[in-house]
Amino acid sequence: MQRLLLGASGVVLALAAMPAAAQTAPESHTATVQDIIVTAQRREQSSQDVGIALSVIGGQNLDEKGVNVINDIENVVPNMEVDSQFGSGQPSFRIRGIGTREYSSNNASTVGIYVDEVAHPYTITTQGAMFDIARLEVLRGPQGTLYGRNTTGGAVNIITNAPTVDQRAGFSAEYGSYDRYKVEGYVSGQIAPGLLGRLAAVTEQGGAWQYHRTTGEKLGDRDKTALRARLTWDASQDVTVDLSATYSIDKSDGLGFRLRAPYPVFDGSVTYPADTARRITGWQISPALAAVSGRSLNAKPGRDNDGLDLSARVRADLGWATLNTITAYQTFSRSEYNDWDGTPAAESDVYFYNDIKAFSQEARLSNEAGRLNWMVGAHYADESVDGGFYTEFRGANRNLINTPYDQSVQAIGVFTHNSFALTDRLSLIAGLRYENEDRSLTTTGTRRLNVAVGPEMTYKTSLSEWTGRFGLEYDLADNALLYASVARGVKSGGFTTYNGQSQTPFKPEVVIAYEAGIKSDLFDNRLRVNGAVFYYDYENQQIQGNEYSRETGQLGKITNVPKSEIYGGEIELTWTPFSGLTISQNFGYKEGKYNEYFAIDPTATNAANPVNGPWDIIISNDRSGEPLQFPKFNYGGSIAYDWSMAGVALRAETNYNQRDGIYNASSASVLPGYWLWNANLSAGPENANWRVGLWARNLFNTEYEETRNNFNGGARPTSSPNEGRTVGVRLTMDF
Repeated sequence: MQRLLLGASGVVLALAAMPAAAQTAPESHTATVQDIIVTAQRREQSSQDVGIALSVIGGQNLDEKGVNVINDIENVVPNMEVDSQFGSGQPSFRIRGIGTREYSSNNASTVGIYVDEVAHPYTITTQGAMFDIARLEVLRGPQGTLYGRNTTGGAVNIITNAPTVDQRAGFSAEYGSYDRYKVEGYVSGQIAPGLLGRLAAVTEQGGAWQYHRTTGEKLGDRDKTALRARLTWDASQDVTVDLSATYSIDKSDGLGFRLRAPYPVFDGSVTYPADTARRITGWQISPALAAVSGRSLNAKPGRDNDGLDLSARVRADLGWATLNTITAYQTFSRSEYNDWDGTPAAESDVYFYNDIKAFSQEARLSNEAGRLNWMVGAHYADESVDGGFYTEFRGANRNLINTPYDQSVQAIGVFTHNSFALTDRLSLIAGLRYENEDRSLTTTGTRRLNVAVGPEMTYKTSLSEWTGRFGLEYDLADNALLYASVARGVKSGGFTTYNGQSQTPFKPEVVIAYEAGIKSDLFDNRLRVNGAVFYYDYENQQIQGNEYSRETGQLGKITNVPKSEIYGGEIELTWTPFSGLTISQNFGYKEGKYNEYFAIDPTATNAANPVNGPWDIIISNDRSGEPLQFPKFNYGGSIAYDWSMAGVALRAETNYNQRDGIYNASSASVLPGYWLWNANLSAGPENANWRVGLWARNLFNTEYEETRNNFNGGARPTSSPNEGRTVGVRLTMDF
């Protein structure tokens, strides 16, 4: 069956290249690039009229492009990376190189994530959001004058499908490699006069693709379910209320780590050979970690997470302005066990536990008065993150270490964003924001479990910053826009909550971003070419660094780089040479370096101390001039062809993504670059309400790694591997 599916999927490239004369177009229309309406600037606009670097992916294209979770959008957006750090369920976002690789849950993201305008301040809470989607909008560059929270990297807007006036229902079901299946469905329509509703659900199960090198037990099953309900009520002619509730559960297996070299356990009793295939892994939870995590002794790496999102949006036409308010409340529970050494030795095992609560209130007033389009707003947030982090790193003696903490955050911001038409073609953009944030962390510190609990200590950090954006937009022609801007963005400081010697806060980071770009539709709107270049002046960049404990040795810690810089650009192209054929391409380039950075040298420090400690000698070096750790280049695109033949509507599509290698100084290694290629072929009777298709992900079975790790020293390297090729079938139906 798998060979049959793979073979059928492989014809996609040939089908996409078939001459138009051999087909009959499903409908007669002029081939043009589709105009996309977005709300990136909190009002409806054509994406081509927005003077910022913006990528938009329609919901109907998400399955084709293999976007099943929010992490997958890195494969369709230039200059963006999303990692599940060290194989965990928490994504780390980076746009144009701005972002921190971090696996704790308590710190703000450099990239703002919004679901139907509601901010998700903690990225772990976004994993249940990706279903029943209308579109995704990815904004590159600092944001703050339009959105609820301040960010340095950019913003991702997830817009879900709204309730409809007419009665509708539909579902999609797919089955693929390793017995994985996914079912998604919805019902939508009018409940009563002036009241619309929509109910959507998704479940994904199976798919275990790794296996234990000793027992053969499988690892990698998905076990995820989510439900969303939306109500839209026209309370009056001038007032509309939109209510939403989303509940998600994730009990999926974790990712197993691969041994990149022979792994000698610390007591010398056994050496595990290097794994010869990416599917091979290992794990074993210790009795001590099983006890504190509430898991059984035969537990596999995995998570037991659930979240609830509630929101109420009100839109009121006041005559002289439009009032929008957003009230939101989120809860999320995280329980996650990972085995980072990839062996039964339990030498690098970790357990995360968190309870997150977040309340937010936002209000905006806006209007378009002649040449001036103005908006003013305010945002308030009250958040708590309670939890901790157990680790079991092993040297001469086993150390089960815990860092419990309770964190609270209160933030208030006021902002304005304005556009003023200086002439019929030239507009001035001016936005400003003031934000005040208080963040506190109460903890008993990092300790071994056999050591008495120390006194509670409370650490505090605050933020009081002005940010903004100023720019010009010039309509070069009816279908061409030039823009340039300078923006200042700030990301909050915070606390390292994974086994630091102390919870002394790291500083906020600040980015001054200079950007210029063009958006154009050419040749009777058959060709769309958008491009941007940027330069970032980066202050107090937050990165994952190191510190040393005398007893346990090297520990991770978020630190600040005083000065650094990033520069680069993107090009996005969409071409419809004739009816039915759409070709999309995107290219991203970025480069950066530390301009001022003095840091601990782990290799030299480890060499200067006994293998099993104590670590009394700390050696640092000057890393100024060193390149930043992200891929310089990425290239992606898609080719899609729609045609009809003998009363059957067909679609062939292929999409691809290339990512450059990553220099990683902390492990003295380079993550090689790679290509990914997906393919889709679907068919259904013309004017019918159903369609069947074949799909392939990672068509050419490319091997790559998201991370390489030396949790127990350079002699014991591990990596987090990718899944490899998968194929499957899909049925979609709408009523």
